[in-house]
Amino acid sequence: METSAITRVRAVLPVVAVPIKYCLYARKSTEEEDKQTLSIESQVKEMTTLAEREGLNVTEIKRESHSSKEVGQRAVYNQLLQEIREGKFNAILTWAPDRLSRNAGDLGAVVDLMDQKKLVEIRTYTQKFTNNPNEKFMLMILGSQAKLENDNKMINIKRGLRARCEMGWRPSTPPTGYLSEKHVDKKCQVRPDPKRSVLIRQLFEKVGNEGWSGRQASKWLTKTGFKTQYDKKLSLANVYLILRNTFYYGEFEYPVGSGNWYPGKHEPIITKELFDRVQATIQDQFIPKTDTKEFAFTRLIKCGYCESGITADEKFKKLKDGSVNRHVYYMCTRAKDTDCKNRPINEEDIIEELSGLLDTIDLDEIGMRSKIEDEVARYNKFRRGVLKVTTKERTATVDVRNFAKFLLKEGTISEKRELLSCLQSRLVLKDKKISLE
Repeated sequence: METSAITRVRAVLPVVAVPIKYCLYARKSTEEEDKQTLSIESQVKEMTTLAEREGLNVTEIKRESHSSKEVGQRAVYNQLLQEIREGKFNAILTWAPDRLSRNAGDLGAVVDLMDQKKLVEIRTYTQKFTNNPNEKFMLMILGSQAKLENDNKMINIKRGLRARCEMGWRPSTPPTGYLSEKHVDKKCQVRPDPKRSVLIRQLFEKVGNEGWSGRQASKWLTKTGFKTQYDKKLSLANVYLILRNTFYYGEFEYPVGSGNWYPGKHEPIITKELFDRVQATIQDQFIPKTDTKEFAFTRLIKCGYCESGITADEKFKKLKDGSVNRHVYYMCTRAKDTDCKNRPINEEDIIEELSGLLDTIDLDEIGMRSKIEDEVARYNKFRRGVLKVTTKERTATVDVRNFAKFLLKEGTISEKRELLSCLQSRLVLKDKKISLE
């Protein structure tokens, strides 16, 4: 039987093999998802020995310490996949398939690169995977098995945490005033700190029985030299966290915000009645803050001493009738001089200062007059459209400076800022006085 011409030509032409360029990828999870897995350097040593024995062309080694449970969270791994797409590598050398992925998203990205023939081989210590249906199927099974192990491990961990909670032991770091038991058979169990629990109880008593504010209690605690077991001082925010923590009277929520409450078996530092009195006290002292801190005259005035900018802050004072007074103060940012002596000024006083200067300030009267005309036109449109007023009225003459004073006192923040943008002179604050530069 004669061979065809096409067959003879194929026999003559040499078969050109695509060179395989490996990237050695070693990963160790920071969460120790598999305690039996070798360290990164051990993986590198074992796989380098394998590459030398089998003559594999390893062009680069990449190391990473990050969990592979979440999709797209590994920077080095993402870079590896991108470089495979760009043709820098076409094969991966790694210890085991689960080093590449323990989630469906990353596993799908690897298989997709194999389907596109950009990734021709994955070599592990005991296996090899190529763009073969059976081998890709086996790779997906091993990757899915790793994900199954992760999912089951998470379920078991959560079940164990719930069991600890139902036993009355909170599975987390104990709050200030408690110490963890060091015995293995007493996991999650705590006992009162003999040095700090007394001061914590006194803290609650001063707020709940004597009506102290959280700030007063914080200052008192600082004067006593109180520090945590990690040798840290308590900030005011941490003091409030302590005062609101139910753990101190014997009850806890886990996880926080879940609505799952458990009675604790630990020794309480305070009673439930004292805790309730503390909550009532700090609730009475609570003063609501504004949603946004936006002020009218910031970035428009400079300090007369050091030429820094002028910033602002708000203060609240609760009155006996339950209402709250809000005061805004403007002061030097001290950006150029940290010891600047310029004194703060109340916003009401700064408005009075500006109103007094309006008769001497050079206003852009054209711009202001245009704004006045727009306001009058809007008012007339409102009268015709809403109030159904059809009679024509002569437009009143409005004094620009009086209108400017009105905006300073009654205008919105944006209107006040727009007004000051019309000024031809720079404003300077010095010793609670506003002057022109």
